Amino acid sequence: MHNDDFPPLSSLVDVQFGSCSHPGVRRATNDDHYLIVRTGRYMETVATSIPECAAPERFDEFGYGMVVADGLGGAGSERASHIAITTLAHLAVQWGRWNVRVDNEQTSWEIIQQAERFYRQVDETVSAAARSHPTLADMATTMTAAYSGGDELFIVHVGHSRAYVYRGGLLTRLTRDQTLAQRLLETGRPAPTELAARDLRHILTDAIGGLAGEADIQIESLRLFDDDIVMLCTNGLTDLVNDDQIAAVLASDRRPDALCQALVDLALQQGGTDNVTVLLGRYRIPAATTNTSPA
Repeated sequence: MHNDDFPPLSSLVDVQFGSCSHPGVRRATNDDHYLIVRTGRYMETVATSIPECAAPERFDEFGYGMVVADGLGGAGSERASHIAITTLAHLAVQWGRWNVRVDNEQTSWEIIQQAERFYRQVDETVSAAARSHPTLADMATTMTAAYSGGDELFIVHVGHSRAYVYRGGLLTRLTRDQTLAQRLLETGRPAPTELAARDLRHILTDAIGGLAGEADIQIESLRLFDDDIVMLCTNGLTDLVNDDQIAAVLASDRRPDALCQALVDLALQQGGTDNVTVLLGRYRIPAATTNTSPA
């Protein structure tokens, strides 16, 4: 049996990552936290009686994850985002199935189910921490994550931190802000009188932790293509830098770290007083990795 019978889809995908986070103009603390990880599996021949040329060479496959969280709720905000990302990471270590080759609907379904389960557990953990002390009662956080195996991308989202994909000069948002402003926009209703003077973009309808009850977890998936850039960011960027400006920066062929720094600098130049965090992953996907299910 030839190795081509089982194409190593995710082993051919290469991702270059970048990240940048800043507390904002005249702010001493940064309530944003982020994490970028690579998961994997491998097989290596230790001993065999078959000819060396017939034994499989060492084989590695990888999956990639990014997550950003923006803490809310005053004194406990930095703690909320820290707990959320730490809990998610440890859940992945202890219970994650680490599906790095996504070549059928069953695997996709398992990833989605696992993501929702992990987010529920993170929500419970942050909520429990908030209940532990009166001053932390309203502690909450946004959390937006991206996971890819091969050329399949999964986005998991609560709050108003965003995920985008930049492809062929076009920037597409992959998440919907869970804010009162977005809800009123979708329903076509005007803001109630008592809220009309407030910035409704910052009033969340869903969050991890807090007092709003069980969060509505958004999960989306899409196929990635060669040279796609996946971006996660907190609202410290998108409140000040519009999609056209972001796309103009991402059109550059600079490395992801430099692109992240350029976007953060742009937000700061436009008066950014909020924490701002940007994560990027640029995907190199050879044509041979296109997912096909076995016949």
